Amino acid sequence: MLYLDNAATSFRKPLGVYVSMVKNTAVNSVNAGRGGHAYSIRGAMGILETAEKLAALFHISNPERIAFTQNATYALNMAIGGLLKKGGHAVVTQMEHNSVLRPVHAYGNYTMVHADVFGRISPAEVEAAIEKDTKLIVCTHASNVCGTIQPIAEIGAVAKKHNIPFLVDAAQSAGCIDIDVEAMHIDMLAFSGHKGLLSPLGTGGLYVSEDVYLEPVLYGGTGSYSGELEQPRSMPDLLQCGTLNAPAIIAMGRGIDFIRRQTPEAIGNRETELANQFIAAALNMERVTVYGLTEGTQRNGTVAFNISGKDSVDVSQILNDTYKICVRGGWHCAYTAHAAIGSAKTGAVRASFGAFDGEKAVKRLTDAVYKISK
Repeated sequence: MLYLDNAATSFRKPLGVYVSMVKNTAVNSVNAGRGGHAYSIRGAMGILETAEKLAALFHISNPERIAFTQNATYALNMAIGGLLKKGGHAVVTQMEHNSVLRPVHAYGNYTMVHADVFGRISPAEVEAAIEKDTKLIVCTHASNVCGTIQPIAEIGAVAKKHNIPFLVDAAQSAGCIDIDVEAMHIDMLAFSGHKGLLSPLGTGGLYVSEDVYLEPVLYGGTGSYSGELEQPRSMPDLLQCGTLNAPAIIAMGRGIDFIRRQTPEAIGNRETELANQFIAAALNMERVTVYGLTEGTQRNGTVAFNISGKDSVDVSQILNDTYKICVRGGWHCAYTAHAAIGSAKTGAVRASFGAFDGEKAVKRLTDAVYKISK
């Protein structure tokens, strides 16, 4: 099988991730930081080491500002709920995943900034959407549907100008785009471990700037201040409660090691080049429509396309059954993004290249799509 569904999760991981996961499941399946014994301390130190590696990767000055979560969805809910549960207005974009749109919708007061047909968001339109009681601006870094990369630094500058916390959904960019939270004016960064960070399932996290205070949305044991009923106010304990998945978080550190050796820029450029090669071939196929940007570097390795006269889910199934290629059809938990790029009625076939793919993957996908389109 050829796996091209890396926007959902990276399937192949660096060898060190597998080795670490197996090893630490055997020797570090403990309640890290919940006691003074050697096992608990060793688990806590392993988790701290991963936080330090994430801080270096994202140019975060204090690793204690990173809370680990099960995935980006939990991180986004913590950030959104932590600012909006007492009221206030939010600015979001049409390109967001439901992990942003559903919690924002639940709190009820928001403005959606529309994208152009290529999935691009205008910083000027973000600024125009700000209201007197705006407490949060949220933007995805890269679209999980069509791969368009947003001008995060420019949108961050708008947020900073108006002194509004800026939350970035980096589920599709962490590990394959260089992220500098200071240079990009990012106050909160939500990320998944299991995608571009090449880490195990069930890993993610949230960075929160020292300038932002979140009301907790989860409450529980932290191993600290056990005599108090109030949730601790210091990070990461403010957000990070309950038993952590120590083996997976420690293994995340091995994924970050691999990425830092390669560099996010090199990984991302390679994935984008593979996507551009497929797009160039697909544009010459009479019945194939490609959505979003069709060239250049302001996109990642994710491609959305359709074959006229065929349902996107059916095409995905044919690719799986006949050609042994794993992609995803449908709306990808981001219906409004499909509305922006013109695929709301049908959804789209999504192919997403990963860190270990090469030109053979492009050729195999291209040949299969060509045959299906005939």
